[in-house]
Amino acid sequence: MFGIIKNSIFGGTEETKYDVLSNETKEEGTYEIRRYKAARYATLTSEGKPFDQSTGECMKQMLLYVGGNNDKGEGMGMTAPVCITVSPKDDGTLQDRVVVGLRLPERYQENPPTPTDSSIQFEDRAALTVYVTRFGGYAHEKEYCTEAARLTQMLGEGTTFQKDKYFCCGYDPPVKPYGRRNEVWFIKEEH
Repeated sequence: MFGIIKNSIFGGTEETKYDVLSNETKEEGTYEIRRYKAARYATLTSEGKPFDQSTGECMKQMLLYVGGNNDKGEGMGMTAPVCITVSPKDDGTLQDRVVVGLRLPERYQENPPTPTDSSIQFEDRAALTVYVTRFGGYAHEKEYCTEAARLTQMLGEGTTFQKDKYFCCGYDPPVKPYGRRNEVWFIKEEH
């Protein structure tokens, strides 16, 4: 596992590619509109626990899978970002259910190793367009909720996006102390 964390700090992490459709600047800050291609993800679902506890536990399991706890015993390498699907409550806090998703590396998209942990599932995600705001530091539930509220303000009432869920995305391992990249993604409603 140390090798995976080392590689994600000093290189070797495969970042998910996207197309920037637009950059927007508002009084509250800036956001991008991006388009992502369809891809296969390894996912873990956690329910009944606080966001920070759930995501920490799921990431440990996910690191074991990509580190070689699979039917081939093969280290797959890391990808970024880790995309955590959350559902907001009416007050803006998060429900106690998260889905932690890690896009499989390109070379494993068609035929990924089978996880030895049966709670890890594969999910084929369709192409999507997202509204994205970026922020630094260590991101926990509070920071993601704050940035989601800010993105909602920037988008205003005329923008259509899915209100029942959004993505909390992190690009860095917990041992990276500076230059951290986190994002909130709202999924654009496609008509």
